[in-house]
Amino acid sequence: MRIPPVLTTMMKTFSLATLLAFAVGASAQTKTQLLVYTALETDQLKAYQEGFNKAYPDIELKWVRDSTGVITAKLLAEKANPQADAVMGVAASSLALLKKNDMLIPYAPLNLDGIMSQYRDKANPPAWFGMDVWGATVCFNTVEAQKRGIPKPETWKDLTKPIYKGQIVMPNPASSGTGFFDVTAWLTLWGDDAGKGGGWKFMDALHQNIAQYTHSGSKPCNMAAAGEYVIGISFEYRGNANKAKGAPIDLVFPKEGLGWDLEAFAIHKGTKKLDAAKKLADWASSKDAMMLYGKNFAITAQPGIAPPLANVPKDYEERLVKMDFGWAADNRERILAEWNQRYSAKSEPKK
Repeated sequence: MRIPPVLTTMMKTFSLATLLAFAVGASAQTKTQLLVYTALETDQLKAYQEGFNKAYPDIELKWVRDSTGVITAKLLAEKANPQADAVMGVAASSLALLKKNDMLIPYAPLNLDGIMSQYRDKANPPAWFGMDVWGATVCFNTVEAQKRGIPKPETWKDLTKPIYKGQIVMPNPASSGTGFFDVTAWLTLWGDDAGKGGGWKFMDALHQNIAQYTHSGSKPCNMAAAGEYVIGISFEYRGNANKAKGAPIDLVFPKEGLGWDLEAFAIHKGTKKLDAAKKLADWASSKDAMMLYGKNFAITAQPGIAPPLANVPKDYEERLVKMDFGWAADNRERILAEWNQRYSAKSEPKK
């Protein structure tokens, strides 16, 4: 039987459409999905994902995002049944804790030699490596301060003065990496001594002036920028970003020294997609990735890449206190228990 020309054309078109659909479906099936746990800011994720996919279009990143403390607790809770393939943009102090719990796969990424030794795990191959430094900044609302006759602080100790009572918000160290490096920095600067050292005495005095402990490192600066409080203890990325958007804030970098941590990368021991996770590690350590980090932070793990940030001092790196990530990991549980016992009554309710 002769098939009419119109029907023949339709059949060819249908066959072509079917082949295209099959090809697209096959392509989607060949994409590897990586589950990546992160504490990166939501306004950074898109650029990093696009940068990675330019190099590796066949790997799809699925993010699980929360504050540093929440992500750290989630990973530890899942130790017996791991879900994550990789951990990216989570504090080095947290990754040191995961290493201590034998939850990471050591790997030397392609660009490891370019990363400064102080910004990576000391083991060879390293269990984790740094991406960029994020450090303490005080966001000070100049408009609200002028209304209230409140002077701009220059030091951490200034924040214990009675004039700041009820005007300060800071992150809870149990949920926020920023809050945790603040606490460990103060203990480093003034002493720990099992709850009796000068660091705890400073926090006792500061607590008298705290209005609320938030569960996010960004939130205190956002609250200060909005005029809800005069002072928000936060970190330089959020402070610089808010000021660049026109918020009436000055950034203060207290003279005694600044707490800090590294946004860092590690491959999770539970992964069944090791090759893809290694590719993400290779990219995360690359100059291309560092250039993206440098748009947000003043210090990248590879030197000489980050351009100066308008509102961050040129000697910023010199102001960072000496942080021992191993000590922070070893003492995390004890420090947080002591902090919660003393100060958690002023924490914002958990969602």
